[in-house]
Amino acid sequence: MTISQSLLSFALTAFVMAITPGLDTALVLRTATTAGREKAVLAALGVVCGCLAWGVAVATGLGALLAASRPAFDAIRITGAAYLLWAGGRMLLFPRRDGSQPAGAVPDGGRHGYFLRGMLQNLLNPKVGVFYISFLPQFVPGNVQAGPYLFLLSGLQAALSCGWLVLVAFTGHSLGRLLRRASIMRAMDRLTGCVFIGFGLRLGLSRG
Repeated sequence: MTISQSLLSFALTAFVMAITPGLDTALVLRTATTAGREKAVLAALGVVCGCLAWGVAVATGLGALLAASRPAFDAIRITGAAYLLWAGGRMLLFPRRDGSQPAGAVPDGGRHGYFLRGMLQNLLNPKVGVFYISFLPQFVPGNVQAGPYLFLLSGLQAALSCGWLVLVAFTGHSLGRLLRRASIMRAMDRLTGCVFIGFGLRLGLSRG
């Protein structure tokens, strides 16, 4: 497999994965429809930075620790599950009442809180790291250095994810003009909270 073939096949695969609905898309869409385009973009950038951090870990060999060490995997898995349950619980129990503040938000978090939420959502999910260490090496040609090339693939995947999530942020903001009724906001927050709790339970109860 040549470098060009590798990049093309990986780009197509990563794009399909990026547009597949998941926790990241749910977070950005909800933020866009309830808090606005700017904050949704910040959440999207946080998600991308979390992906890049995992990419760097895999490229430097640290990601292999999660695949080889059950205690390390379980520690991050439990932490990630606890975070998702906490975030989902806050959205479920304290949904938005108006357009001034996102559900479950920490009052002093400010704009940086949206970025941090997106980043933590990926950093505290060890399955992302295990996925990277098992998926990315399949696209590494035999005549290149694995570490730098893995970082290149991580950057490409992050760029594709960023483009998609920013599009979701802008589309969600436009859609949000029709969804700013308080009853719809509360329903969306509670639905997203249930999604987060579901992902948290699945992550916490998973064994590998």
